[in-house]
Amino acid sequence: MSSFERYLSVWVALAMVAGLILGNIAPGLVGVIAGAEIASVNLVVAVLIWAMVYPMMVGVDLSSIKDVAKAPRGLIITLVVNWLIKPFTMALLAVLFFETLFAPWIAPEDAQQYIAGLILLGAAPCTAMVFVWSNLTKGDPNYTLVQVTVNDLIMVFAFAPIVAFLLGVTDITVPWETLLLSVVLYIVLPLVAGMITRARLGSAKAIDAFKAKVSPVSAMALTVTVVILFALQAETIVARPAAILLIAVPIILQSYSIFALAYATAWAAKVPHRIAAPCAMIGTSNFFELAVAVAISLFGLGSGAALATVVGVLVEVPVMLSLVAFANRTRARFPA
Repeated sequence: MSSFERYLSVWVALAMVAGLILGNIAPGLVGVIAGAEIASVNLVVAVLIWAMVYPMMVGVDLSSIKDVAKAPRGLIITLVVNWLIKPFTMALLAVLFFETLFAPWIAPEDAQQYIAGLILLGAAPCTAMVFVWSNLTKGDPNYTLVQVTVNDLIMVFAFAPIVAFLLGVTDITVPWETLLLSVVLYIVLPLVAGMITRARLGSAKAIDAFKAKVSPVSAMALTVTVVILFALQAETIVARPAAILLIAVPIILQSYSIFALAYATAWAAKVPHRIAAPCAMIGTSNFFELAVAVAISLFGLGSGAALATVVGVLVEVPVMLSLVAFANRTRARFPA
């Protein structure tokens, strides 16, 4: 591990500060970056995420994917947590905090908007960044690819009904452009590039050496991504810091709780760490492009629901890095 990767949490913290500064001193530049968007997917961020995902895709051996069926427990845990637990616990926490605990400080109409945004986050498990977290925990790239792919297939059918049920809104329109573009950008293209690279490298030794060489690039791309994400929301953070902090509380609590549930279940089921870590990460992380796009389409760009989904974006990286560190420290407690 390079020195840069070893102190990644420090660089991310500095990147958050740099993003806030950049967003407030150079709003024109940030506006240009924000405008580079198709179907709610920011292309600048997409390129950076691609750079993060690509090194792991080089490690994917398509001929070994069939072996995933021999170890189904990790996939089962992922699907149960993502679709039978996470959306409903997020809704429960949102109601608990914004209708009860935070009620004295938040107007009722704002509370309902924040609840809606958190529900959208809870119903949209992650697609792209899971590959990054899996790579940082030495996860099995083949198994992670299958977990994400199956998860995305279920999302196509389950996202709208779950959101409609929890929000009480029947006319949920899934932004197919966002969903499909994200899958192509974050899974299909990096996978194809990884397969081509893998074929050209040939031997397992050459593949491992290449992954080690490009791994620092992935970490740097993560840091730059954080700068951009915080720069894009810098004015909102400065203008509404209290709302940001209140919204972050249930998101953080949900993230650590979901991770603990999935990770502990994987440990109890004797799932190997290379499968257990990504298994817990998928449910903890969120598909924020989808959540933000639906929030804007349902409630508007300046709505509290859209703000809540954006807070999910800001909270995710530092929270996930802390969980990556925890997963790496507890690796020895899992079967080899």
